[in-house]
Amino acid sequence: MTGAARRAEDVADDVVLSRILPDDAGEVLTIQRAAFVSEALIYGSVDMPPLVQTLEELEAELRHADGWVARLSGRLVGAIRTRQADGLLLIGRIAIAPDMQGFGIGRALLEAAENDSDAEQAELFTGSLSEANIRLYEHCGYVETERVEKGDGIQEVFLRKDLGARPGPTTVIRRHRPTSEAE
Repeated sequence: MTGAARRAEDVADDVVLSRILPDDAGEVLTIQRAAFVSEALIYGSVDMPPLVQTLEELEAELRHADGWVARLSGRLVGAIRTRQADGLLLIGRIAIAPDMQGFGIGRALLEAAENDSDAEQAELFTGSLSEANIRLYEHCGYVETERVEKGDGIQEVFLRKDLGARPGPTTVIRRHRPTSEAE
């Protein structure tokens, strides 16, 4: 067990999910920047929207955004933003604190977003070099539907998941226990 795993277990047993709020903007921006540094290293550029977004832009976005945050002992450790349009749940900016990656928090946030939607399908995208992200999404039931060339040899990889017909949104607040680094 790694030091990060031991710390998570020592701090609390459960991650608590709740709706994202404009008041979460500062913490979300911190997690977003920390989480996307690894993506910047993969792609060799820090010029990506999650890293250059300002606090003011994020505050404005969260006034009209849906999504969820994950907290461990009060500390914000993950976030996901969503939007629904024409029967499609659009998922974006999944960000997990680097020391909390591998505990199933991303999976739990995806599940909360999906369960709260009455959309028939969910869609998200990532870059073609983000192999760990693609594996996670596929493990969660997402299927690659399209690759869009960005002109630099890298593609945007779009993935979709059938959510099935559901009666409508429900509020979901789940507790999730970190289990292993492989998650």
